Amino acid sequence: MRPQIHGTTILGIRRDGCAVIGGDGQLSLEDTIIKSKGRKVRKLFGGTVLAGYAGGAADALALLEVFETKLKEFNGDLKRSVVELAKEWRLDRSLRRLEADMMVMDAKDLFLVTGLGEIIEPDDDVIALGSGGAYALSAARALMKFTNLSAREIVQAALEIASEICVYTNAHISIEELKNGK
Repeated sequence: MRPQIHGTTILGIRRDGCAVIGGDGQLSLEDTIIKSKGRKVRKLFGGTVLAGYAGGAADALALLEVFETKLKEFNGDLKRSVVELAKEWRLDRSLRRLEADMMVMDAKDLFLVTGLGEIIEPDDDVIALGSGGAYALSAARALMKFTNLSAREIVQAALEIASEICVYTNAHISIEELKNGK
């Protein structure tokens, strides 16, 4: 069992034809803030897939590289790419040592992929990861249920709320968005 990843918060939401992923900018090494304006969300595969990561930066970037290879191999099929990544992650000795988790989404699917080989597809089109993930997830679910805010506005607000609670999360927020699959 791996320890919980500290140092980031990533939140993904799909709502009204939009897929949005956001993350804070704090990069920490143990109890020290190394950088406050990091970018932990990306567009992949020609801008049709969104990804965000938590964990060691080098490990996460290595993982994103493997995932991009899977996307190319399976012609952008997100579900198949995620399953194949999880299999390889569990079986490959060097990948198993990577201390990172990632969230990926496109216009129709949303997944959390962990280093333990878990693939989680949320029931309600909202998922979060990282040390502030529970705070962002709670805020996002409430905002989705009780407001008419857009997916982007919910991601922004929920991450701001998480940054006020979690010491490993800051308010420098990066957001990527797909509107109607683009």
